[in-house]
Amino acid sequence: MTDPTFPVPRSDAGNVARPNPAFALLSILGTTLLPVFVTLFGLAALTFFIGRMLPIDPVASILGDNATQEAYEKMSRALGMDKPLWYQFGVYVKGILSLDFGDALTTGKPVMEDIARVFPATIELATLAIVIGTGLGIPAGVLSAMYRNSWLDNAIRFTGLIGYSAPNFWLGLMGLVLFYATLGWIGGPGRIDFIYEFDLEPVTGFHLIDSALAGNWEIFGNVFGHIILPASILGFGALAYISRMTRSFMIEQLAQEYIVTARVKGLSWARTVWVHAFRNVAVQVLTVVALSYAFLLEGAVLTETVFAWPGFGRYLTNALLVGDMNAVVGCSLLVGVIFVTLNLICDLLYRVFDPRTR
Repeated sequence: MTDPTFPVPRSDAGNVARPNPAFALLSILGTTLLPVFVTLFGLAALTFFIGRMLPIDPVASILGDNATQEAYEKMSRALGMDKPLWYQFGVYVKGILSLDFGDALTTGKPVMEDIARVFPATIELATLAIVIGTGLGIPAGVLSAMYRNSWLDNAIRFTGLIGYSAPNFWLGLMGLVLFYATLGWIGGPGRIDFIYEFDLEPVTGFHLIDSALAGNWEIFGNVFGHIILPASILGFGALAYISRMTRSFMIEQLAQEYIVTARVKGLSWARTVWVHAFRNVAVQVLTVVALSYAFLLEGAVLTETVFAWPGFGRYLTNALLVGDMNAVVGCSLLVGVIFVTLNLICDLLYRVFDPRTR
């Protein structure tokens, strides 16, 4: 019989304290969003102060070299250039928090208005490019890993090497000479022929979508004829990177023991690769695709210049050439937001699909 003066030992395994859901949510938000804000603030500060140290005078860029001293000083006060640098940065940060990046010196319009005008063209171009790069790059990478060191593997790797090595502007010029000037298969530079430009009512800012919504397939064909070559050139570069990374991921997976087990059980080689091995690298491949898309959104400068594409990269280049720091900082922050957002999405997908990262 148990002595009542001594407590009976019992297990507390079923009474493990559970974390407070609200505290857990705040912890996740703190560890996720705080680095995002710190990164964006650091990017804004770095871009702002580097812009102020460049040997480019924004006042002279506006007024020209023949401006009088009185006009120069008046414009300098209007831009706040006569204030201390820390004060200018504080004013700028205050404007950023209200999504006010100031007026662009090149257009005289708010920077956000300019970005909203040119960014849809780049999104449309980069989206079609990443569809081409992903649709061809992932199967190419998987096939290259399946038939490693075969003629197919060598052909895919050689094609990827060309995609890495050939400059986009050279491919663009050669493509225009061959497919536009010689064969006449595609449209020329720009997003749309001039005769159709005023017939297309802007709804979303994406010409392919707007022409499809209007049911005007003649304009849709014209827009597609203009976008297919620059998108293919950008997609070729993305294809090279995506196929190479997919091949590396798949080779590592195909060397695992579960692949041998699946083959011993009688599964076909194709089913083993696509159903079992590829599923384990899908999130990694998705990360590569997301980063490739981010690079396409901000790195299509040369392609947009060659094809006279009125997009984000061309706008940023023109702003840099004239020292329009309001536009440069605004565009730089947008690029930072794109990369941070896509990285955050990839991190969340890792947590969802890979329990080991939770």
